[in-house]
Amino acid sequence: MEPPSRQPQTHFTIAVDSDHKATEFRLFSISSPHMRAFHLAWLSLFSCFFSTFSIPPLLPIIRQDLHLTDADIGSAGIASFAGSIFSRLTMGPVCDLLGPRIASASLSLLTAPVVLSTSLISTPQSFIFLRFLIGFSLANFVSSQFWMSSMFSGSVVGLANGVAAGWANVGSGLTQLVMPLVYSFIASLDVPSVTAWRVAFVLPATFQAVMAVMVLAFGQDLPDGKYKRSRITGSKDKDNFFEVLFHGLTNYRGWILGLTYGFCFGVELTTDNIISQYFYNRFNVNIQTAGAIAASFGVANCVSRPAGGMLSDKMGRRFGMRGRLWSLWMVQTVAGLLCVLLGRVNSLVGSVIVMCSFSLFVQAASGLTFGVVPFVSKRSLGVISGMTGSGGTVGAVVTQLLLFSGSNTFSTQTGISLMGLMMLICTLPLMFIYFPQWGGMFCHPSVQPDFCHGDYHMLP
Repeated sequence: MEPPSRQPQTHFTIAVDSDHKATEFRLFSISSPHMRAFHLAWLSLFSCFFSTFSIPPLLPIIRQDLHLTDADIGSAGIASFAGSIFSRLTMGPVCDLLGPRIASASLSLLTAPVVLSTSLISTPQSFIFLRFLIGFSLANFVSSQFWMSSMFSGSVVGLANGVAAGWANVGSGLTQLVMPLVYSFIASLDVPSVTAWRVAFVLPATFQAVMAVMVLAFGQDLPDGKYKRSRITGSKDKDNFFEVLFHGLTNYRGWILGLTYGFCFGVELTTDNIISQYFYNRFNVNIQTAGAIAASFGVANCVSRPAGGMLSDKMGRRFGMRGRLWSLWMVQTVAGLLCVLLGRVNSLVGSVIVMCSFSLFVQAASGLTFGVVPFVSKRSLGVISGMTGSGGTVGAVVTQLLLFSGSNTFSTQTGISLMGLMMLICTLPLMFIYFPQWGGMFCHPSVQPDFCHGDYHMLP
């Protein structure tokens, strides 16, 4: 099954390469199809982040109503990330076969009713299960990155991926600020507290559904319209599903990038899940203040992740793949050190300052990671994107389970510092990534400069 046919577009208002991919990035343009796809992609993913993280800022109220224990809250946090692991792995091959537009909109429409059903839960078990299902919507990250890689050339793809994901991730921070305000407004209308928080979830559910419809109505998979795998890979023969999956899963670079992403984006997800309650409990601030502090962590994505993508492209133009890999390692290492420090600071002001610095580096590392992903494999781009994206949620599950499950004997601040140490260790395998045509962090290329496009397609 393929998206409805569209007439090929041969004239563009933006500079393109021989594959009609954009070679420039005009942030405030809505020109079709490149920049329109960009804005639809980030807004759709923004709505999914907004929905997924709409629950944590209201946890103090939900906890009282549903009689949740620390273990229940920890399990729900793990469940929200676990739900996206399988969906992200699946989303990659689905994008390879059907295209990003259909994949993205379908998942959003399927999970929007789940978000709305938050207003109906009444037990800790249903709360945990619901967070598991809502987590599926985060798989739209894979379709978003796939879409940008299909629309923008290698010279600007890091920037396009970084801005799209960065602006979308702002949803995880903005919801920390908006949902308490929505709850307060509803409660001010003399609506009982046990009802007010339930009504508030109409907002994220509606937002997500509207964006899915807009992607279907106004989006376009490729610069020339109709999605076909042969247009993506540049090959005459169309790989079947199992070939696409096999070549993606057997590419060791995808596994290393998945591990790296697990301890930048995965750490970011975990922090989004715990930071509001951390400040609420440790520094005794009210729910609105805790939400505002937590919001600053997620909102930083609007500049930090795009900055990572820009840095990746700049280093790539100057130093090649070696520049992309070295910049990713350095930025993520600094992020790990700041995470260690965050758990050691004992003052409110100091913690906020370190948290904001940490957010800039950890989010930039995510942008740098997806500055490398589009170069790993052309024929299995969706699978590699899915592997890397699911690595982010696997990392979130691991850190949440080991450090913030509610059954730990150490404090939350100690868990934050340990999470930073895990980041430092899990960034080291980047030194093993090697591309025959571009080299690695310590090695030069091993093939001739005239290495052709067809040979690149056939790389494992």
